[in-house]
Amino acid sequence: MVDTTYILLQHYWWFIISLLGALLVFLLFVQGGQTLIYTLGKTEMERTMLINALGRKWEFTFTTLVTFGGAFFASFPLFYSTSFGGAYWVWMAILFCFVIQAVSYEYRSKPNNFLGPKTFEIFLFINGLLGTVLLGTAVATFFTGSEFSVAKINLTNLSNPVISSWETPWHGLEAALNLHNLSLGLAVFFLARVLAILYFMNSIDHDEIFARAKKQLIYNAIPFLVFFLTFVIWLLIRDGFALNPETNEIFMQEHKYLLNLIQMPIVLVLFLAGVVLVIWGIAKSILKTYTKGIWFAGIGTVLTVLSLFLIAGYNNTAYYPSTFNLQHSLTIFNSSSSKFTLTVMSVVSILVPFVVAYIWYAWKSINNKKIDEEEMKNETHVY
Repeated sequence: MVDTTYILLQHYWWFIISLLGALLVFLLFVQGGQTLIYTLGKTEMERTMLINALGRKWEFTFTTLVTFGGAFFASFPLFYSTSFGGAYWVWMAILFCFVIQAVSYEYRSKPNNFLGPKTFEIFLFINGLLGTVLLGTAVATFFTGSEFSVAKINLTNLSNPVISSWETPWHGLEAALNLHNLSLGLAVFFLARVLAILYFMNSIDHDEIFARAKKQLIYNAIPFLVFFLTFVIWLLIRDGFALNPETNEIFMQEHKYLLNLIQMPIVLVLFLAGVVLVIWGIAKSILKTYTKGIWFAGIGTVLTVLSLFLIAGYNNTAYYPSTFNLQHSLTIFNSSSSKFTLTVMSVVSILVPFVVAYIWYAWKSINNKKIDEEEMKNETHVY
């Protein structure tokens, strides 16, 4: 007998995961900004202003990343054990990038910093480059698949109770060699830079930085659109990993992700609205002296990424396909926690809107005045 309540909970938690992932991609503007410090800042004061504009937001990104990983672990533990336990090299690289980011913001301007500020600025650049590209390529495997196997029967093997095994010695790093994965990784990298530029234009009061930012917006928007369109067009014409709900068999279906958009018109509307908002925010900021582009592009980013996550997991689709053995692919049905766990977590998730409201309040409080040179000279805490 079909348990419709359990199915509803599984869909609900995939939506929560998708929303957290979408928010994380938006907040990666911090990482994108870190790769622009020397491009937009030509003096020490200008670089200090840029770093402090990002320093007031980097914890939002880090917290969202941790929440995203924690929610995934609690709601879909088999994915967590398969990906984080198997593709550990790529996740360790991502973790390393975020650790050196935290250290850099903490120690860059400390007195008697024997490494010097530039060392930590290099760390921030590494975090901005590798963190975005690796996260993008990791998410792309939701559509292209990875080489892993899953055998729940191994739980009965007391000497080696390992459910999932990675079938390549590269343990996740091989994803960066797939051109389709890499196109999304580079799209995320340039999107993060675009969002960072829009954020700087909105939060820093400095004519020279604004002028450079407007020019750099063009230089970064073009490759972003090229790589994003490459990924999306490739995605819509490729075969996808479908689930037969009657037999639970995974099979390759022609144009699966295009069909998902067509068969879920609400998701299609969200996707198109998101793309239009991103382009609108970029175009208006290029054509006019406009500082609010970050909000159009930011909301558009959230809607677009949310839609991509939804077509990866909804409509009987394997969200984490196994190219080693199709039948070992993970779906929201075979990889989720128990009904009891999801129910308890759903009650707790009622607090999410209050957390979002607090983040919004904190953001507005921090950004109630644009950063300028005078503030940097008088500020007691400078990153």
